[in-house]
Amino acid sequence: MLEKYVSKGSKKLRCGFTTGTCAAAASAGAARMLLSGKVIENITVMTPSGNSVTVGLTDIKKENDYVSCAVQKDSGDDPDVTDKILVYSTVSYEKSGITVDGGEGVGRVTKKGLKQQIGEAAINPVPRKMIEEQLKTAASDYSYDGGLKAVISVPIGIQIAKKTFNPRLGIEGGISILGTTGIVEPMSEQALIDTISVELDVRKAQNEEFIIVTPGNYGQDFLRDNLCIAVDKCVKCSNFIGDTIDMCIEKGFKSMLLVGHIGKLSKLGCTIYNTHSRYADGRMEAFALCAALCGAEREILENILGCITTDAALEILKKEGIFDETIKMLEKRIDRSLKLRAKGSIEIGMITFSEEYGILCKTENADNMLEKLK
Repeated sequence: MLEKYVSKGSKKLRCGFTTGTCAAAASAGAARMLLSGKVIENITVMTPSGNSVTVGLTDIKKENDYVSCAVQKDSGDDPDVTDKILVYSTVSYEKSGITVDGGEGVGRVTKKGLKQQIGEAAINPVPRKMIEEQLKTAASDYSYDGGLKAVISVPIGIQIAKKTFNPRLGIEGGISILGTTGIVEPMSEQALIDTISVELDVRKAQNEEFIIVTPGNYGQDFLRDNLCIAVDKCVKCSNFIGDTIDMCIEKGFKSMLLVGHIGKLSKLGCTIYNTHSRYADGRMEAFALCAALCGAEREILENILGCITTDAALEILKKEGIFDETIKMLEKRIDRSLKLRAKGSIEIGMITFSEEYGILCKTENADNMLEKLK
């Protein structure tokens, strides 16, 4: 159970915990039962966000050389396809070292571009580290200097994966074990939009006329580290780019500068204003369209459409020598989409970047807008 709540607009919603936290907690319980020989019914783990989570351990199986147990996923007031599933960990002895792998119902990576190598279990870096730390802590607490191996499994993972984007991402055989903070914050769409609206109202009440908007943490970090814009100067719009433009117009702002990672803003190249993946993707379609308009051959376009990440698509553009003209075309299409939504009612500009290449696209008015915001 996690006693953590967040306010979304006028609502108070209960947070949940990720599949990564489930896997770490199950691993902690299984490791401690293996090393102590005693049954443990509840376990408490600390998440990367600093919140502690206490959960029950169920379906416990104890043998001489391994222990298996499960933790039930709780998504709080943000139920998704993984809510209430059982995430298992089977911990066994190894000669040395700490090993984490995936078992039944945890997907395997089959394409390049993800954070795991081809053939590895789809256990993201933060959950993997959480699991490893729990195994190391258990070994230390029981003065055990040998190795431990945790195999994470989700018995109904294959069925659930069909309802996710895993098949398209090249992850086969189950779900991914996810989470960067260990906590699931409720994502009521209207509540989020209401929160953005309230923040814009506050800015307007402070007589701010020029607003800078970013979808999330990547954009905020880039603004702070590369453009010297303080985090408190930004409004986070999440996936609601179109709604945020509409609200800025309604509230009478003079200009809005949108700054975000190419993985989000490339979708605007296909006039997609809600960038959540369940509504549309469109990233590779935008890249392929712009490359086609710049004369790319069919084979190149097919390779782009087969990419999983925008970094992979950018790599193809570089390799084929059509990077600059394709990015310029994408810039024009994003600018067109923003102006189409703004309808001449507000000055609107954009900067988009990638971690490897820095600033990729920038509308002509972006530098002037930055000066106003500073």
